[in-house]
Amino acid sequence: MKKIGLIAILILIGFITWSVRQQPNNLQATSAANESTSKLVLTGSSTVAPLAAEIGKRFEALHPEVRIDVQTGGSSRGVNDARSGLADIGMASRALKADETDLQAQTIALDGIGIILHSSNPVATLDKQQIIDIYTGKIVNWQAVGGRDAPITVVNKAEGRSTLELFLQFFGLKNTDVKPQVVIGDNQQGIKTVSGNPDAIGYVSIGSAEYEAEHGVAIKLLPLDGIAASVENVRNQSFPLSRPLNLVTKTAPTGLIKTFIDFAHSEQVDDLIAAQYFVAVPR
Repeated sequence: MKKIGLIAILILIGFITWSVRQQPNNLQATSAANESTSKLVLTGSSTVAPLAAEIGKRFEALHPEVRIDVQTGGSSRGVNDARSGLADIGMASRALKADETDLQAQTIALDGIGIILHSSNPVATLDKQQIIDIYTGKIVNWQAVGGRDAPITVVNKAEGRSTLELFLQFFGLKNTDVKPQVVIGDNQQGIKTVSGNPDAIGYVSIGSAEYEAEHGVAIKLLPLDGIAASVENVRNQSFPLSRPLNLVTKTAPTGLIKTFIDFAHSEQVDDLIAAQYFVAVPR
């Protein structure tokens, strides 16, 4: 019996030793499995996000081992997440600011910002001062600018949105000057709000607005400084309120990040840029 017990103990020790020796190989196999699937996280601008998502799908089709995760939250989030490392790539629908020059930005497309009204609104044009007066609460009824007798619903963008920053800069306003009835986040919220309210006024991406208007949504774009708010006028650089759509990184991109950004800046995605009603940048 003692001999049988000793044999059992020796067998158990041998099994434990074999198991320990196998663990590094198992860990290596697990590590290799993890490395076989890579992921890029993009966060930021709601204007850039739909385009980035479509580019991401095409990139994944060419690189099945890669997953592209696109999250919104505004250009400020994209810049901050890129800087802090919470995102591999930030999305910003504006140029980098003076205090952001430590970051790298690659422009993948161009867009404009346009004033939108409900398609039933008889007002066909507003000059710069009228827009300022509407947004600062000096004009509160459409009748004052040639429209029907109805109170104006002013739709403004939330803090952290590059659309807000560029709108304020162009019209020489501070956000505290604006007297909104509604504050929205992304372009789709703005378009939905104006299309659902015949007396509303808002401002959104020209690309997004032109796309929705041509697909039956009840909005229209107003000219600015006498120039029609259109993708074509963004392309020929005649529209006064335009902006770059940027992918932002903490440092000069390398590896998979560089591969994705190069792809997003290539002719391979020009059709996706056009489908989103943006303008491809000259190469």
